[in-house]
Amino acid sequence: MPYAILAAVLVIADQVVKFLIRSNLELGESVPFIPHILNLTYYQNTGAAFSLFREHTWILALISAVVSVALVVVMVKRVFRHPAGQVILAVILAGTVGNLIDRVLFGYVTDMFQTIFINFAVFNVADCCLVCGVIAMMVYVLFFYDKLEKATAGQEAGHDAADPEG
Repeated sequence: MPYAILAAVLVIADQVVKFLIRSNLELGESVPFIPHILNLTYYQNTGAAFSLFREHTWILALISAVVSVALVVVMVKRVFRHPAGQVILAVILAGTVGNLIDRVLFGYVTDMFQTIFINFAVFNVADCCLVCGVIAMMVYVLFFYDKLEKATAGQEAGHDAADPEG
């Protein structure tokens, strides 16, 4: 349950920021946010990362919906038992749902963060959740999964054995 709350809070944060951008900036308008580092630029992305698949918004929405359901199933079935794995899944879910909401409601994803110091795609809070979550999941699976999941399974088995009601 706390992981669902985390995902919900991140989705709400994403949607609030997107609403504020759509309400206060004209499409294409850019204002300094962190001088010399980051601008807020209102951009409508009909594609995926880096505007890939621009003409396939509904296919991207369908893929996002399927991935969201799969993530919920993985969380509910506790494929990752350790809290770190669950937190990472919640962050990825939030990113997927945040952009899915935009695709379904508007036919595009609202992007706003534009880096000044490097030429990079304009992105949003949900994108940050997705990228950070996927990188964290790769690190978790590659370096920590075996140790943390076995320890968590052992703790749960010990707890169940000590509790006669189970």
